[in-house]
Amino acid sequence: MRRDTFLKSLAALAAAGVLPQTAWASANIKMMIPANPGGGWDGTGRALGEALREAGVAGSVNFENKGGAAGAIGLAQFFNSTKGDPDALMVMGAVMLGGIITGKPPVSITQLTPIARLTTEYNVFVLPASSPLKTMQDVVEQLKKDPGSVKWGGGSRGSTEHIAAAQIAQAVGVPAARINYVPFRGGGEAVAAILGGNVTIGGSGYSEFQPYIESGKMRAIAITAGQRVKGIDAVPTLKEQGINVEIGNWRGVFGAAGITPAQRDALTQRVVKATQSKAWQAALAKNNWTSAVLTGKAFDEFVDRDFSALRATMVRAGMV
Repeated sequence: MRRDTFLKSLAALAAAGVLPQTAWASANIKMMIPANPGGGWDGTGRALGEALREAGVAGSVNFENKGGAAGAIGLAQFFNSTKGDPDALMVMGAVMLGGIITGKPPVSITQLTPIARLTTEYNVFVLPASSPLKTMQDVVEQLKKDPGSVKWGGGSRGSTEHIAAAQIAQAVGVPAARINYVPFRGGGEAVAAILGGNVTIGGSGYSEFQPYIESGKMRAIAITAGQRVKGIDAVPTLKEQGINVEIGNWRGVFGAAGITPAQRDALTQRVVKATQSKAWQAALAKNNWTSAVLTGKAFDEFVDRDFSALRATMVRAGMV
């Protein structure tokens, strides 16, 4: 068989979604992480890349970090540079939906191809060890006295920690519009601001703060889950502290615009195989992520529902 005929045959198999796993194993995945290094999206993307390789469905994974605007900058670059590419993935999640609602960027997630939801993680709020505030009740009391004096540090505007901060304010009788929220482009920047005392309180996924909590440099004072989370059950929920707020931060991956349904199915199969690997299971345990794999039509419908629910929450919180 001529080489060009062989390549065309492989292309036809890929388009039909029946490319053998041996061919997958030599493919290069291009992974867009629309955030700076050190955050939850970065950790998710790199853990998934390792899992793809271990599962034998990718020969190599190239990562690109492009932070800013709740992922909108990376989203636009991914959209423009990967059209029709069946080997391209972009990490995304609830934070990006919030950013799209508030920022109205020229490219929307709806222009890409949904592949899979991967995990759910609840936000943990922390104080630097040197803070004179010791508990969430201390933060609330200060918030009531002078809302602007409490600087909340976290992800981009519209992130789940931003929404959680607004909901906490509302729950304790402070107008959400009066919170002093300081957004950061990546988890590394937020950590530096918290440790440096440049913000009063920080919020993000536990995995981003874990080394600093365990070393005593940060104090975890609340988690946004409905009940205490296994593995980090020393952290009390907001609800048990009398603050009726619960919000989760899910993460997943989308594929390029313009790929065929068969290519989408094939890429989804590869991602699902990766989530069944030992490397992925180890990442879940290490980072205290809750597995929440969802694909196909169910994932499409989930994203649509979450878009609507998030928009409604943000309107009520005065963020839109």
